[in-house]
Amino acid sequence: MKSNVILTFLNLFIGVLLFAQETNENSFSFKWDNGFKIESADKQFLFKFGGRIMLDHAYFNQNTELDANLGPLQTTNSTEIRRGRFFVSGAIYNNVEFKLQADFAGAEVSLKDVYIGIKNIPIIGTLRMGHVKEPFRLETMTSSKYIIFLERSFSESFLPVRNNGVILFNQFFDKKLGVQAGYFRNSDGTANSIDANNGYALTARVTSLLLNNEEKKQLWHVGLGLSSRKIDDNTYKISSRPESHLGLKYINTGTIDNIDKINFTNFETAFVLGSLALQAEYLTANVNMDAATNDYKFSSYYGQASYFLTGENRKYKSSYSGFGRIKPNNNFGGKNEEGSGAWELALRYSHSNLNSEDILGGEQSDVTLGLNWYLNSATRIMLNHVWADVIDTGKASIFQMRFQIDF
Repeated sequence: MKSNVILTFLNLFIGVLLFAQETNENSFSFKWDNGFKIESADKQFLFKFGGRIMLDHAYFNQNTELDANLGPLQTTNSTEIRRGRFFVSGAIYNNVEFKLQADFAGAEVSLKDVYIGIKNIPIIGTLRMGHVKEPFRLETMTSSKYIIFLERSFSESFLPVRNNGVILFNQFFDKKLGVQAGYFRNSDGTANSIDANNGYALTARVTSLLLNNEEKKQLWHVGLGLSSRKIDDNTYKISSRPESHLGLKYINTGTIDNIDKINFTNFETAFVLGSLALQAEYLTANVNMDAATNDYKFSSYYGQASYFLTGENRKYKSSYSGFGRIKPNNNFGGKNEEGSGAWELALRYSHSNLNSEDILGGEQSDVTLGLNWYLNSATRIMLNHVWADVIDTGKASIFQMRFQIDF
């Protein structure tokens, strides 16, 4: 399966190159713009292809209390290819878009963004159908290429990132207001629907830029996300790692049966003040039962701060895509380059509470210290140290690093 998908992407890559070469040289241009692009002179047609490779290594340590309560570590270090994605995307007549993205990390190939969309629809804006991100949480909408830490916070384990469905999104009032809404069905890693009957999700998000001064590099983003979900098999489970994909899951609700519906609410805010960036979110999950039992409520939140020692600032892409690529003021190495790249310090506190009524899933707080080195706009090295406190259970420490390239 994996070899067939690789061959498909190679054929697409070669086909696009041949197309560009065989077409009149004045019709299409082939260029590098933080990725490979082929674009028509009239801007009506665009083809992009690229990928991301993220290589992770981590070291683990637990105190004796955690060993006694949850068992000792099976290994003190581990390595993985966290992501190995390749994509082809583009635009046809400037208003029809498409994307096909596959992840080759792990034992099986999984599909990520796979969609066809129509842009510039009056009032509606953009309509996409396929396997897409549900519009929920700033941290999730920001690509893994651009997040500040190796992993997102606890909240990502509460609900799926992507699903099959249709989404509408647009921006109003000079991009000060963003509105996104979609209808989704649960899907597996191959983007096939796994619902047998009536499971669905209605997810919406509204954001606002209360401040956006590009000249002074100042920005204030706020948002509210809502998601109502009918689970097909009437079960739900949350299990969270200490913000390390290689780490163990210390808190876990176990499988909750006889669920009627789950309602999620998320509040988000982000500030950019020059080289300083602040961001925070608060998520609640209200689990409504269909039997004569108590409902459950779980929560998670985080707050983080980052600062560029070399003068750069975080870039805001859009209300739908969150934050984007960092371009160092001076690249490290390369032709005529004698700079140091961009250096960023970051600190995050996060908390998750999976205790509710008779469910004792656990409660955990993490503190993460991060250092990011952006050699250029496509390459970075990340170092994270996570101090995990599993409340009344024990403590753990994780040191992890990532080598990343994306184009």
